[in-house]
Amino acid sequence: MPTPFRSLLSGALLLLAGSTTASQLAHAQPSPDPRIGLKAGWFDAGEASWNIKLVANTKPSEAFLNPSTPGDARLKNSDLAFSGNLVFQGNYSGWQVWDIGNPRKPKLRAAFVCPGSQSDVTVYGNLLFVSAEAVSGRIDCGLGGVQEEVSKDRARGIRIIDISDIEHPRSITTVQTCRGSHTNTLVTDPKDPENVYIYVSGSAGVRSNAELAGCSATNPDIDPNSSLFRIEVIKVPVKNPAAAAIVSSPRIFEGLSEATRHGEAAADRRERPAGAAARPSVVGRGGPTQCHDITAYPAVGLAGGACSGYGILLDIRDIKNPKRIYAASDTNMSAWHSATFSNDGSKVLFSDEWGGGSSPRCRATDKMEWGADAIFVRNGDKLDFKSYFKLPAAQTSNENCVSHNGSLIPIPGREVMVQSWYQGGINVFDWTDPNHAFEVAFFDRGPMDSTALVGGGHWSAYWYNGLIYGSEISRGLDVWELTPSEHISKNELDAAKLVKYAYFNAQEQPQAVWPAAFVVARAYTDQMARNSAVPKAWLDGVLAQLATAEKAKGGARSTALNALAAQLDKDAAGSPESVRVQALSGVVKSLAK
Repeated sequence: MPTPFRSLLSGALLLLAGSTTASQLAHAQPSPDPRIGLKAGWFDAGEASWNIKLVANTKPSEAFLNPSTPGDARLKNSDLAFSGNLVFQGNYSGWQVWDIGNPRKPKLRAAFVCPGSQSDVTVYGNLLFVSAEAVSGRIDCGLGGVQEEVSKDRARGIRIIDISDIEHPRSITTVQTCRGSHTNTLVTDPKDPENVYIYVSGSAGVRSNAELAGCSATNPDIDPNSSLFRIEVIKVPVKNPAAAAIVSSPRIFEGLSEATRHGEAAADRRERPAGAAARPSVVGRGGPTQCHDITAYPAVGLAGGACSGYGILLDIRDIKNPKRIYAASDTNMSAWHSATFSNDGSKVLFSDEWGGGSSPRCRATDKMEWGADAIFVRNGDKLDFKSYFKLPAAQTSNENCVSHNGSLIPIPGREVMVQSWYQGGINVFDWTDPNHAFEVAFFDRGPMDSTALVGGGHWSAYWYNGLIYGSEISRGLDVWELTPSEHISKNELDAAKLVKYAYFNAQEQPQAVWPAAFVVARAYTDQMARNSAVPKAWLDGVLAQLATAEKAKGGARSTALNALAAQLDKDAAGSPESVRVQALSGVVKSLAK
């Protein structure tokens, strides 16, 4: 049995005086940073990595690859969705489907040319949902575009596709919306298994009422049915998706004033051609009229909306009728882009796509507070700002770079996230302490071109069932494996790999739940050892008890584990790691059962 904690407290204080803390480890990065000065190239660019290994890079399929033109629109891959052993990769000209049964050798299952911009994808069962926003998108996926100003052939909204035969998908319907769909968020309701819901974020101009009845670009104070200042909620009956329809248009922006944003960077002012207008620092349309992206977290009844100058917290306990709880603004944020919750829902991280993703925003001269992540802590129904986190390695003026899509890695007891930064590559960082986020791994390539800005880089990077998958705009599909390091132990990685999802859409954040396993218990002990906040003798006693219990069988194992749990419960109250000690006790109790 471990030595009682209180008797070792004075020793712990002495240990802390000379310990290596998480904040000190944050500076234990490669020096010089290998991301600086990487060779440019399309498929032969230089690469740099730290604590992560690239295990596969698969070029775009033939239908989405123009060998002579790196900037061709067909190369503009967008977001990812996952189902079983399949990865769906959106593209401005359609989508591709990759088989990751062997993730180190992804195989193309299907590629479908269907222009529509930007073809954000989500998946549920045998249904694929694809966003369509461009005025040239056609319902029949034709390549000729739509020439008429008003046309019944135009597709702006959500394409719903039957993928029960993955090689022969069948279009079921297109749910048309007044502003199209830039992104879409699939939301499930445990109380309503017969339906799924789609939150539509449309950012384009309002289409003509002659093309889609009910569309209006007039402000709500004149026309209460205005298509501005609202989102759309689509209800999709799973057994009859052809009946999908808009069931509500919540005005979640009502009462919000225009948001003040920061101006240009000094480098942009210098590079702007003489006489060219500067971007205004204040939005002048009377407040936000749309969201760029919404992340739903049904397990905690909340959603985070990144909406035209605001980070909005939504109550989604009534899925069909989301209601705004709070709206955060910040003059260091320019284009609120997406949200990620901590696993317990107590913290929210918002990314900022300053420059729209097509500009270099990670230059040495760019402020670290601009184009970064903003981390907030929930305080009742409010959000309290804590800190910013930005890619720490400066990129060149020929690399579009800014914070973009990512997801949590399910390490118990920590908020560790993988995130894409376009041509800044991807990185993994820890924001468990919302005041002190720090980088723990990265992968980067050199720019597409050494003489001019040619768009490319990672649109998104997500953890899915043990590996990280990245959608590279111009270079295809990447797959990485995190390697154990001083920042993430093998036990922590093995615990994360125990969390398995049947499907994954990043904008419907799943809550990670770990099975009872000794490796989960050791993930917590590794964290306490790393932080050096508990006495070594106490921790050694805990580890010895775990090892003894693991070797025991039947009733002997249960007896040993119950005794350890009882001691942990007593020690938690006086421990500087009380939260982790309690979590460890919970795992031990589950193992005892």
